[in-house]
Amino acid sequence: MAIKVGDRIPAAKVRHMTKDGPKEITTDELFKGKKVAVFGLPGAFTRTCSGQHLPGYVQNAEALRGKGVSTIACVSVNDAFVMDAWGKSQNTGDKVMMLADGNAEFTKALGLEIDRSDVGFGMRSQRYSMIVDDGVVKQLNLEKPGAFEISGAESLLKQL
Repeated sequence: MAIKVGDRIPAAKVRHMTKDGPKEITTDELFKGKKVAVFGLPGAFTRTCSGQHLPGYVQNAEALRGKGVSTIACVSVNDAFVMDAWGKSQNTGDKVMMLADGNAEFTKALGLEIDRSDVGFGMRSQRYSMIVDDGVVKQLNLEKPGAFEISGAESLLKQL
């Protein structure tokens, strides 16, 4: 069953790149006591993800922070090295935390996985955005497969 507004983020682990290499981070560490804008997408370096979804969050990072968001996190079913390279290519800097969900542990715990074997991707994340406040989902924008209409930074800003 997919996560919904009012649910608590389930326990899971993701990874992010540090100067010392990939580091594991738990959902508790990521969400406890913070307001987090998190968005998930099917894959790094893909057309819509690189052309629209991630750039919107980079461009609107200050506006989101101005609305009380302490962390902006991008999650994809890729490894930490790919997410790091993608973040560098998109100039995310410290604006967006690039989180690798290589085994789809977090994505599956949310109930937001999608099988994209039809296009050679395998198991991936659905496209979504959420506002999570102290571990509780306050807003959830889940896209229909193939769509990019409601999960962008601009939509999330309007909900804050």
